[in-house]
Amino acid sequence: MAAVQVAASLLCESPPKAPMEPPLELGSGFRRLSAKLCALRPDDNSSTRTEIHLLFDQLISENYNEGDGVTPEDVSALLVQACRLVHLSQNHLVSKVSQLIHHLLNRLQVIVDEQNLDFLLAYTISAIQQCSSWTHMEILQALAALVYCNGSKCQKYLPDLVGKTGLLMKLSDPAQSDPEVRRAAVHCMANLCLSVPGQPYLDEPYQNICFHTFLTTLQSPKLSGMDDITFCMLSQNALKGIQSLLNGGKMKLTQTEDLGALLAVLKKSMFHGLPGLNIEIPTVLYPTLLPQYDGRPPAKPQQLESCTSRPTVNKKKKAKVKPKKVQQGEEEEEESSGEVETAPAPGRVAMHMGSTPCPSSLGAQSLPVDGSGASGKDHVSLLFSSSPWKRVSSSESDYSDAEGGLQSKMRSYQAKVRQGALACFLSTIKSIEKKVLYGYWSAFVPDTPELGSPQSVSLMTLTLKDPSPKTRACALQVLSAILEGSKQFLSVAEDTSDHRRAFTPFSVMIASSIKELHRCLLLALVAESSSQTLTQIIKCLANLVSNAPYNRLKLSLLTKVWNQIKPYIRHKDVNVRVSSLTLLGAIVSTHAPLPEVQLLLQQPCSSGLSNSNSATPHVSPPDWWKKTPSGPSLEETTSNSPRGASEPCWLIRLCMSLIVLPREESCSGSEAGSTAGSTYEPSPLRLEALQVLAHLARGYFSMAQVYLMDLGEVICKCMGEADPSIQLHGAKLLEELGTGLIQQNKPDSTVAPNQRVPVLLVVTFWTMMLNGPLPRALQNSEHPTLQASACDALSSILPEAFSLLPNDRQILCITMLLGLNDSKNRLVKAATSRALGVYVLFPCLRQDVIFVADTANAVLMSLQDKSLNVRAKAAWSLGNLTDTLIINMETPDPSFQEEFSGLLLLKMLRSAIEASKDKDKVKSNAVRALGNLLHFLQPSHVENPRFADIIEASMQALISTVLAEAAMKVRWNACYAMGNVFKNPALPLGTAPWTSQAYTALTSVVTSCKNFKVRIKSATALSIPGKREQYGSIEQYRQIWNALVTALQKSEDTTDFLEFKYCASLRTQICQALIHLLSLAHASDLPNIKEALEQNGDMVRSYILQFLKLGVEGDDTITPHSPQERGQMVKTALEHIGGIQALSGDTAKRAILGYLDGLLTVYLDSAGSQVAPLGVPHENS
Repeated sequence: MAAVQVAASLLCESPPKAPMEPPLELGSGFRRLSAKLCALRPDDNSSTRTEIHLLFDQLISENYNEGDGVTPEDVSALLVQACRLVHLSQNHLVSKVSQLIHHLLNRLQVIVDEQNLDFLLAYTISAIQQCSSWTHMEILQALAALVYCNGSKCQKYLPDLVGKTGLLMKLSDPAQSDPEVRRAAVHCMANLCLSVPGQPYLDEPYQNICFHTFLTTLQSPKLSGMDDITFCMLSQNALKGIQSLLNGGKMKLTQTEDLGALLAVLKKSMFHGLPGLNIEIPTVLYPTLLPQYDGRPPAKPQQLESCTSRPTVNKKKKAKVKPKKVQQGEEEEEESSGEVETAPAPGRVAMHMGSTPCPSSLGAQSLPVDGSGASGKDHVSLLFSSSPWKRVSSSESDYSDAEGGLQSKMRSYQAKVRQGALACFLSTIKSIEKKVLYGYWSAFVPDTPELGSPQSVSLMTLTLKDPSPKTRACALQVLSAILEGSKQFLSVAEDTSDHRRAFTPFSVMIASSIKELHRCLLLALVAESSSQTLTQIIKCLANLVSNAPYNRLKLSLLTKVWNQIKPYIRHKDVNVRVSSLTLLGAIVSTHAPLPEVQLLLQQPCSSGLSNSNSATPHVSPPDWWKKTPSGPSLEETTSNSPRGASEPCWLIRLCMSLIVLPREESCSGSEAGSTAGSTYEPSPLRLEALQVLAHLARGYFSMAQVYLMDLGEVICKCMGEADPSIQLHGAKLLEELGTGLIQQNKPDSTVAPNQRVPVLLVVTFWTMMLNGPLPRALQNSEHPTLQASACDALSSILPEAFSLLPNDRQILCITMLLGLNDSKNRLVKAATSRALGVYVLFPCLRQDVIFVADTANAVLMSLQDKSLNVRAKAAWSLGNLTDTLIINMETPDPSFQEEFSGLLLLKMLRSAIEASKDKDKVKSNAVRALGNLLHFLQPSHVENPRFADIIEASMQALISTVLAEAAMKVRWNACYAMGNVFKNPALPLGTAPWTSQAYTALTSVVTSCKNFKVRIKSATALSIPGKREQYGSIEQYRQIWNALVTALQKSEDTTDFLEFKYCASLRTQICQALIHLLSLAHASDLPNIKEALEQNGDMVRSYILQFLKLGVEGDDTITPHSPQERGQMVKTALEHIGGIQALSGDTAKRAILGYLDGLLTVYLDSAGSQVAPLGVPHENS
């Protein structure tokens, strides 16, 4: 083998000359011993062997400290020299040098360089091949240390190690007689799979070999000769190997069999050694919508733990030992402090088991919230009351201290296997698509058990029953990862009480699973004693709340969560408090506004607290959040604002007090994130409180508006602080409040005028903001994110309130925005461009020619920026600015059009043309701007020779965009822009060279575009020209007519189911376009119309009759018409055709009149008295 040859050749080389002994100040012991070792020469006599033995022992026993000056190069050189001194026939020395390699590399955290690694790998591989089997254990440990994080440098030796006949493959085989050697081989393979970022990874064939080896290891049962701890370590190594493959190697589990087999062994390992649980898992899990097979035998009554029992909670903290740096690839010997229970616990919290109903099966719901019935305090105390000795029989308690230590060690290793399986599962979740993962939902997520059947094992089993808090936290992390992004999957859930079906629908099964998750997580919440695990439970609940479709579920789920979490807001651990606020934020942001949450927000402050306080001993009296922030009193500041709720919103008052009130001494211990000497609550808690307020402002503005001025005080205080993150979240809250005020005052708002915040109060609010720290935040160039957020906040001013602001405040806003548009920071520039696009639509500013011109110049400059985000925002603002030009056209006063610079119009057109060639994000608004600009052009501009080329170029840009394979939004906007162009009577539509190209583009889209909304907009554009001359030649008119008829015929031809809902709207718009064309037709057009009707008259008649009877069928894409108006459109066309002077001998006019007359007759007969007579005219001969 290559490895043997390399090792032999290297051993035969004369060793390098012994280096001069270095100074002894740094690493003197290592250097002294190293120098002695380098001075030796290979010799097989006994004295040399003894000296080498002693040197190796001294090197192993040397006390190495950080900063000793021992470099990785020194270590590598010493190990190479040590291997050269030891011939492979000297088994004892080979074993000792292997121990030395393992010890030094782990102790000094050294990664061997490639050149020395090459020699050492060749040596260790040859050693395994040639030395006695009793040395293999130590050699494999050395090999594991060498390949750790060096997998990419071992390519040459991979065939020898993990090829089909590789050493590690043989030694890791389940048939291997020595279990320790097998474990060490799997450990080697796991270290080989460990990757280093930026370095190449194992080739795919080797990845697959290693993966299947690890999988086989995990699937294999424990052999009779293997002790339990070795089996645990073997499983741990295999799990670490798979995790490395998934994380570093980005291995994709594309085969269903592989994924199913992996998930099966992970589920099996997740419950390894869990007290009181013995389950059988199938070899492969298959994706299915039905609950997975659970092979656990039904629990016997005598095995069941009392429903109210609670596992041992080791309240007495162990002495904390400073953790050592984790050694390379080595398993930690002991669990973290407080991790191991003093006695095995059959279950932390009893779940549904067997057919015996358990009082706690109602979970947290069994805690009364109204004070009636049994005290919630008593119930919770029962959960904590069981003593460990009450579950241990006399025979069990008779084992010796040594046996007890072994039991504890055993439980620690079993817990590590469960943790390793959960960590591997987490990596698996990240490496597969969510839609694939959800096929295995029922294998890992609990479902409500049928009456009399046992509770299926799931991640919640670990959360509720595992004695190790670290394992419980890992299980919750995995469950959170499954729930994250599950909104679409869970959206099918539907709660129903109809149980009379022959089968359980998938929607009902998912709803049942969601309810069971709520029940189990709330049960875990009251039972948990570890703060870290408690934080994970609450985070998991927040993930569940964010994704569950409460609008499709029965009420009370959120109420139970709400009432259970309130006490934890005052928990002693700051992380628990932060996660509690995160959960409350998730509740107020999910499907907002929900009636159930609205009622919860209106609850009295103390509701639901009296019976839950015992869930945590660190809860202040329930009236703590009644404190109000400094500044004007709540009653004074809200006396002029509408009351959105009968009760003050306790959550808003809570958040405000957390943000602005000094922290209480009782909660000030070990606060993460609090600055030394700070009198306020820790920063993470205040930030979370600000986010909750922002969620409330977004989803429940009617409640937030009551505290508008109070919130203004809070925002001013936050933005005046030194912490940029507090300032940033204050600005975001201001933006949400501003947006809420704008939404409330929109024309289509459902909020009654007397329930809206008075405009004068809004003016007062914004005056306070602009007189406060907001301008300073806008000028804070050291924190561009804050500047950008302040720009977004400034753009959320209510337009009606802006016009009533003092003049100097208006000028301040405009000046700052125009100034910030020159910022070098792209975030700030993008936010400024967007804000200017908002301001240019304000009624009090849009007729100000100077402001519009300044905004135009600023936006055009941003359109040249290198950042796509800046250009996208600038294009949006340019579209808004051109909307303003169109609005100003419709005012009686022509002064704006006359004063607006023609040169600036040219610049805007050129920039819009360039932007229409940009990315889709920019292009969609660029074509909108082009359409508006061409619509705005006055006759003086059109007649100006300087505009001729730019008009042509603009039309070509629109035409190419209509026909391009761009995003549908871009093409929709281009068709809309084309329709805008056709509205300008000053443009030479019909005679200009671009006319036929424009119509050809629109007719192509209306007949063939996959997206029906684009087809609708192109049909709309074709129906806009108001004169026959604008449709061009007879041939052009014929092409448009025939294209519309074809489009009508193909109006149901689509392979995309989502487009079917637009079919009716498309037919409506095409019918309107055809009738419009008829009402403008000339005598020369009639033969072509007649020909088309002869071929497709029946089809056209059926759709026009459907249009006349049914209209638009509720789609908002088309402007609706009443039946009378639709009939009148046909009558107008009929009158127009009747008034045409037909050419002699032409029968087309008579045929078309007869067609229309018959169509109207059928319509009037079918409509009966619902439509007034239209007075159908007769032909004028």
